[in-house]
Amino acid sequence: MKAPLLSLLASATLLLAGACARGTTADVERPTSASRNAAVETAVARAADTTAGTMSTAIATPATPTVVEPAVRKNSTDYREDIRLADARLKASPRDFDALLSRAKAKSQLKDYKEAMNDYNSAARLKPTSGEVYYNRGLNRLKMKEYTGAISDFTKATKYNPQDKDAFFGRGAAKMQMFNYRSAIPDFTKVIALDPTYADAYEYRGISYSSINKPKEAKVDLEKAAQLNPEAGKSLRRYTEKE
Repeated sequence: MKAPLLSLLASATLLLAGACARGTTADVERPTSASRNAAVETAVARAADTTAGTMSTAIATPATPTVVEPAVRKNSTDYREDIRLADARLKASPRDFDALLSRAKAKSQLKDYKEAMNDYNSAARLKPTSGEVYYNRGLNRLKMKEYTGAISDFTKATKYNPQDKDAFFGRGAAKMQMFNYRSAIPDFTKVIALDPTYADAYEYRGISYSSINKPKEAKVDLEKAAQLNPEAGKSLRRYTEKE
C-alpha cells in the first residue's frame, strides 16, 4: 500500500497496552503501504514518502496504525525539496493534482499538519473519488489526533478502493484510539482477509479482543502476530500473562 503508519504504531502498542491496564489514553499509528507514500512515522511505521509507505505498529493510548516505508527513506532535506518542486509546478499549474498530493505528503512528514490538510483538501476537491487522497488525509488526521475525521477519511478510502488493506487498518487503529475496540475488530478482520500475513492486524485485533474481555481470541491472534513478527511477542506477553 501507500505510505503507512508503522513506527507510530509500534510505540503506540506499548502505550495502548498500558492504557488497557490502567484505563488511560494512548496514541498509536500504523504504517502505510509501500505503494501509497507517506504516512505516519517509522514505527506506527508506515513511515511515509510521497511514493510509497506502510503503516507500522505503534500504540500510544489506544492504538495507532503502522505505515510502510519506501525502499529509500527520505530525510527532512528531501521533503523540503519535494515541496520546492511542487511549488514550482503549482505556480505554473495551480490545479496540478499530483503536485498538490506530493506537497501535502511532504508537509505531513515535516509535521506541518495544518498546511498539509489545506493541500489534501484541495486535492480532494480536484479528484473527489481518489482513495489515495483520503487515505493519506486520514493518516494526517491521525497525527493531529482527529480520530473521528480520520475514520471518515479511511472509510472514503475503502469506498473508492475496497482492496485497500491499509485504509481498513487505519480505520481500526483510529477506533482503538477512541477505545472503540469492539468496532475496530471487523476492520482488522477485513485486513486479514485481504492479507493473511498482515502481522499488525493480528496484533491489534488481539489487543482489541483482550480489551473486551475475550482472552482466548486475544491469545490466538497475538500468537499468530508473534509468529509473523517477533516484535509482537511483547504484546503477547503483556495481554496474556494474566492467564
